[in-house]
Amino acid sequence: MPKPSSPFQTRPLQAWQVMVGGICGLVLTIGLARFAYTPLLPALQAQTGLNDAQAGGLASLNYAGYILGALVASWMDDVRWRHRFYSAGLWMALFTTAAMALSSWWPAWGLWRFLGGLCGATGMLLGSGLVLGWLMRQGRRPELGVLFIGLGLGIVVSALGSWVLSGIWTLWSHQWLAFAALGVVFFVPAWRWRPPVPPAPMPSAVVLPQAAVSRRWMATMALSYFAAGWGFVISATFTVAIVEREPALAGLGALAWALVGLAAMPAVFLWDRVARRLGDIPALLLAFGLQTVAIVLPALSGSLLAALFGAVGYGATFIGIVSLTLALVGRRAPQNPGKAMARLTLSYGAAQMLAPVVAGAMAQATGSFKGALWLTAAVMVLGMALLLTLPKMPAQTAAS
Repeated sequence: MPKPSSPFQTRPLQAWQVMVGGICGLVLTIGLARFAYTPLLPALQAQTGLNDAQAGGLASLNYAGYILGALVASWMDDVRWRHRFYSAGLWMALFTTAAMALSSWWPAWGLWRFLGGLCGATGMLLGSGLVLGWLMRQGRRPELGVLFIGLGLGIVVSALGSWVLSGIWTLWSHQWLAFAALGVVFFVPAWRWRPPVPPAPMPSAVVLPQAAVSRRWMATMALSYFAAGWGFVISATFTVAIVEREPALAGLGALAWALVGLAAMPAVFLWDRVARRLGDIPALLLAFGLQTVAIVLPALSGSLLAALFGAVGYGATFIGIVSLTLALVGRRAPQNPGKAMARLTLSYGAAQMLAPVVAGAMAQATGSFKGALWLTAAVMVLGMALLLTLPKMPAQTAAS
């Protein structure tokens, strides 16, 4: 029986505790440390003079930290160190969120966004890998759908938090500090209910068979996931700014962002069911196609319906792409799912570094995000084409 994960835990953790702890960890490390930037971006630009290119640069620095975290996770074999880094990431998420309020100096913001990305990787990759490994050791179905409720919930918390806080504190720095205080609410269960560290390597009786995955299969998945990362980060960074710039939609950015999170929360269950019925790759193709439609809607029309349907479609699909891809790759490496997931995520993180810079520069040059949205849709279509060329896995592996 695994040992308690903290000196305050006197009994072995239950499945619901591990899941709730993981969900809270994602809300903290991704929802606040990463996503709070999106609804607060209009206030930052209005009050500090941050321009579109600088906003895109900050987003890219955040994902530079994320990709560094993915690199570290991809090298990490010892589960004890994965647990330690995940634990450190929880503390770092609180610190970097509060630190954004300390000054309006762009280089300092860049540092905090970089470190925030690093802790985001610990929550998304190390935390998810620890939960997935715990599920497999307990003989439970190795799916990440329930855990990834934390992504949608994090978006909702950041959107509603921004909307409420803007009515109480109009100054951008006060809003960042309030988000850090809110983060403590999620830190406590995330810390108390971290997935327990196995006391020893898994006995051979419970080690799942691990078929060899070809380099071509991994390379194709990595390139496709690069496209998914491009599609994810454009909307994740600029959704609120895109909506707020439409004259008829001013003041509705937080609503659109909240709809992204509300759509993502139930979608995690839907995509698990779709994958069981259709298979992982057909489900991924469907998610890619629907997200592409959601991305181009705001480029086709500046209406409220286009903005809302685009937000809902994006929220309902990005979560499926992430959940299905990471679970699929994690099942190929049951002894260290976090490491396998991290290696694939390097391509996702590379797109997240590049895309905001390109989109920000395009918006700065043209005064509109429409060109960046069309480019993003083209990248997503390329990702679908790559999935169609994915080599077939052996039958026993595909069924694992």
